[in-house]
Amino acid sequence: MTVQDAYNAAVKAGTLTADDAQIAVLPELERVRAALAEPVKRGGLFRKAPPPIPGLYMWGGVGRGKSMLMDLLFDQVDAPKQRRHFHAFMQWVHAEMGEARKRGVDDAIAPVAKKLADEVRFLAFDEMQITDITDAMIVGRLFEALFVAGVVIVTTSNRPPDDLYKDGLNRQLFTPFIALLKHHLVVHELTSDTDYRQDRLAGTQSYFAPIDAEARTAIAQVWHDLSGGHSAPLVLHVKGREVTLPDFHNGVARAKFFDLCGKPLSAADYLTLADTVRVLILEDIPALSRSNFNEAKRFVTLIDALYEAKVRLIASAAAEPEMLYLEGEGTFEFERTASRLREMQSDGWGE
Repeated sequence: MTVQDAYNAAVKAGTLTADDAQIAVLPELERVRAALAEPVKRGGLFRKAPPPIPGLYMWGGVGRGKSMLMDLLFDQVDAPKQRRHFHAFMQWVHAEMGEARKRGVDDAIAPVAKKLADEVRFLAFDEMQITDITDAMIVGRLFEALFVAGVVIVTTSNRPPDDLYKDGLNRQLFTPFIALLKHHLVVHELTSDTDYRQDRLAGTQSYFAPIDAEARTAIAQVWHDLSGGHSAPLVLHVKGREVTLPDFHNGVARAKFFDLCGKPLSAADYLTLADTVRVLILEDIPALSRSNFNEAKRFVTLIDALYEAKVRLIASAAAEPEMLYLEGEGTFEFERTASRLREMQSDGWGE
């Protein structure tokens, strides 16, 4: 089945709504699928190897259907393939490089690139973004080796290639990778005016108090609706530290209050989190007071980061925002946080 056929079938079945911006990118997706369906042709003694298959870089605003289109292509590709969220992929790369170093390998990137090239012809990434100088250096060399090996890469991102690692430390060392991406991948902006993720959340309750069986059931249903029942932990690397999101799928994260506020995390950790997820489901926010002052301070910092990044928040808490922090140092400052929590509950917030 072509990608266009799969899209049309989904529209006919009512699982998708036809969208002109999505339809415009279908020929590029089909180009990739059709090229990967052809037998692998290799160069010989008297003939050149065929030119590599150009990949695709789809970028656009949150909720425009990039991940859905990626799934559509991935399902139709008949070739050795792998699909990962970009942060999860980099987590795997770091682990593989660590194993290579244990074996005494001087260039730890080379065996990772070889392993991938031996196993797949098609790599699909969701939400490419670079926030760490170490990742910036690794990904350039890794992708260069994968392109040489003929691996086809399709990726989504919320920003154009030229904005990757924008304002990052020593960014000039990263700009050759941007040129490499633009050389090997067709760049296509998805310009739809519709935010389908917001549409799915429209009319959905986003703040549940108190924390009871009804709230837990409702939160579980929201998570299932957004994740489709798929989940895997995601580890964010921030300045040499690790921040773990216990459940993550396609830009949606689910965590307990203790996971994010009961540990000594910093503003940098929360900013990276807010730059990574588009929806955060945060459960079991307790009553706040002088007895858990440090946790309360982290919670305030977390909400500030989510608010500024326009991340949609789904939360369960011991009380309504205005009643969460009633006594102890910090109650006055918390008024702003309560106001933001209330604003973040409004339908369509974050668009």
